[in-house]
Amino acid sequence: MGVGKSTVGQLLAECLGLGYRDTDDDIVAAEGRAIAEIFVDEGESAFRAIEKRAVATALAEHEGVLALGGGAVLDADTRALLTGQRVVYLSMDVEEAVKRTGLNAARPLLAVNPRKQWRELMEARRHLYEEVASAVVATDGRTPEEVTQAALDALELKNA
Repeated sequence: MGVGKSTVGQLLAECLGLGYRDTDDDIVAAEGRAIAEIFVDEGESAFRAIEKRAVATALAEHEGVLALGGGAVLDADTRALLTGQRVVYLSMDVEEAVKRTGLNAARPLLAVNPRKQWRELMEARRHLYEEVASAVVATDGRTPEEVTQAALDALELKNA
């Protein structure tokens, strides 16, 4: 959350001359409401089912840069679909997350004690991000352009 997936994804797509797509945007467009509303109205498990379908559809239809929501990797089928794909895990620490997002209540998984919840989410998810990642790029203290260049460099090294 707030790591820069959308911004860096768009910059990567531009650098590579590819299209850009964000599964969170796909979900909002298909559902006609914000992700936070889906969480509140239907709960996390309903959202994750919607997200799983959105990611599978996007991976099947889109050949450019694809940004996934932070929880997409929780699903084993989604992780399997990412096998063999170039996946960049953009990482950051909690202090950077506070600077970027304020860890506010607009993020439904961080509504109560946001720092603690962010740390717990990362502890639960980090190994899943690393499992699917072709490259890990730290975003702390970097501009989107610097992160984009680091991602390009990391992918080239990984595939060299």
